[in-house]
Amino acid sequence: MTSLTVRNLTKSFGALKVTDDVSLEFVPGEIHAIIGPNGAGKTTLISQLSGQLRSDSGTVLVGERDVTRLPMSDRVKLGLARSFQITSVLPGFTALENVALAVQARNGSSFRFFRTVSDEAALNDAALVALREAGLDHRADITARSLSHGEHRRLELAIALATEPTILLLDEPLAGVGGEDAEAFVANLQKLKGRFTIVLIEHDMDAVFALADRVSVLVYGRIIATGTPEAVRSDPEVRAAYLGDEAGEVV
Repeated sequence: MTSLTVRNLTKSFGALKVTDDVSLEFVPGEIHAIIGPNGAGKTTLISQLSGQLRSDSGTVLVGERDVTRLPMSDRVKLGLARSFQITSVLPGFTALENVALAVQARNGSSFRFFRTVSDEAALNDAALVALREAGLDHRADITARSLSHGEHRRLELAIALATEPTILLLDEPLAGVGGEDAEAFVANLQKLKGRFTIVLIEHDMDAVFALADRVSVLVYGRIIATGTPEAVRSDPEVRAAYLGDEAGEVV
């Protein structure tokens, strides 16, 4: 497991400062949730962490390695994976084939199926492991277009896991997922807890407070609080800025 450190990170679009002097320490093995209202800068921040978006200033460290100027592909090689945007799911390919492509990319091969039977077996075995960790191995032979929305989310998680990350960036994994699918996804993340450093952006407060070891609250691009779920939930400034509208759900 690897730490992820953010120091004085900023990003502006024109006159609008979207992340404003953000400093955070993501401890190895913890699930650290980032919550906040729409437009708070959460997706911009995770894009800066992943390398999808270049910061105006500040520093991002993976372990002791300064990755601030590295592109997304190089950060993936160092073990930092962003789920749900790290790769495109191919709808006509099976779940197994989609994850096998991620395994193939991880191994440094070009995207082509498969030169020898032994190569195919090795890729498929590794892909099945990732699918099993995401709770989708029973749907390995189903095409991505035939999966439910919740299953599609689990496939995207499996693709991220196939890159053998030490740090997972999860950007609203439960968006549009409800009922039993949401419960299953939360259960999957609980099983992964402690194996990876996980940064979780999520609007589902039940999931956040069930999963997170620590929670940071981002409002108008600035971190206004960081602490245990219980401490953040009872913080008057947090309740006034964000949780007040959802007090009945999170108290």
